[in-house]
Amino acid sequence: MLAFKALLFDLDGTLLDTAPDFIIAINNQLQAHGRQPLAGDAIRSSVSQGSIGMIESVYGIKQEHPQFDSYKEEFLERYLNNIAEKTRLFNGLQQVLDNCAQQSIPWGIVTNKPLKYTAPLLVELGLDKQAATTICPDHVANPKPDPEALLLACSQINTAPSDCIYIGDHIRDIQAGRSAGMRTIAAEWGYIEEPENIDQWQADWTVAKSTDLNSLLFC
Repeated sequence: MLAFKALLFDLDGTLLDTAPDFIIAINNQLQAHGRQPLAGDAIRSSVSQGSIGMIESVYGIKQEHPQFDSYKEEFLERYLNNIAEKTRLFNGLQQVLDNCAQQSIPWGIVTNKPLKYTAPLLVELGLDKQAATTICPDHVANPKPDPEALLLACSQINTAPSDCIYIGDHIRDIQAGRSAGMRTIAAEWGYIEEPENIDQWQADWTVAKSTDLNSLLFC
């Protein structure tokens, strides 16, 4: 078992498999505009890039495009309307959260997902009262990869960064964790775009499958 006093997660692609609801929202939008829906795999890997990255990828346009903002706003509204329809914890992570509860280890969320979407999602899944802290970009001046959000989370749960482990599926998560003085785990099961080389992130550990995380942490 690893020695740690708190566990912090990125949200999309790390703790929660949110891609199915993003896929529903973007494909409904495409059909509403007379476009063909896309295969889930074509959308899934871009989820970690947020709404900007998804619109750029799906529509093949940049932020300077005159329709970009309207596409983005419509997509986010559609997503909010079905935000927890198919989103679930990744396999094996309920066991991790249960072990944290049994051993009185606080766990929390540090995400670049805005509070407007994070809060209702956690309520729908019954995680809002379980998380010891939830930090969104709304709470800080500088989101990840800046360490500010992670340091705020440590302050809220009264735990030194060196006693925390941060888990994420993007290089910015590992950069933020390292800058905050935490140990880090790269979640290879997450939304990682090709040709990203996860070995270059310099995480302390890399876990290929979400079902393997519990063994690393608690066995």
